[in-house]
Amino acid sequence: MEKVAIFVDVQNIYYTVREKYHANFDYNAFWSEVSQDREIIATYAYAIHKGDEKQRQFQNILRAIGFDVKLKPFIQRSDGSAKGDWDVGITLDVIEHAPEVDRIILLSGDGDFDLLVEKVQTKYNAIVEVYGVPGLTAASLINSATHYREIEDTLLLGR
Repeated sequence: MEKVAIFVDVQNIYYTVREKYHANFDYNAFWSEVSQDREIIATYAYAIHKGDEKQRQFQNILRAIGFDVKLKPFIQRSDGSAKGDWDVGITLDVIEHAPEVDRIILLSGDGDFDLLVEKVQTKYNAIVEVYGVPGLTAASLINSATHYREIEDTLLLGR
């Protein structure tokens, strides 16, 4: 049975799905798709914690599906800008799990991950499958992935 580790850039998926489809990503449909005939070794969903009740409910849904939800506080800078991405945390976790799995599944459209994808493929000979929104996923990430899966209607709620 193929061993798999899943890494979800929650903010990226939320905003790109919302922008393209005016809908939400269906994590249950995704889980059903990726867990068939596979052994799930690790599942992480990386999110920003703003402390509101709706977010807490969503995080609990992710946990009930089987995700280990990692939270980072939302930081509002004095100049009005905001900070809160998980790129380094996702990278560290992918590198940690890559030696023990056959496939890495990354949900993000962020081109910053292209170097990570290439490294995991060459150093650990892992298959890297990227899920992203068409037109909002960096070409460099698509091109570096072993497989690219477009997020479309079958993976959307409310459509």
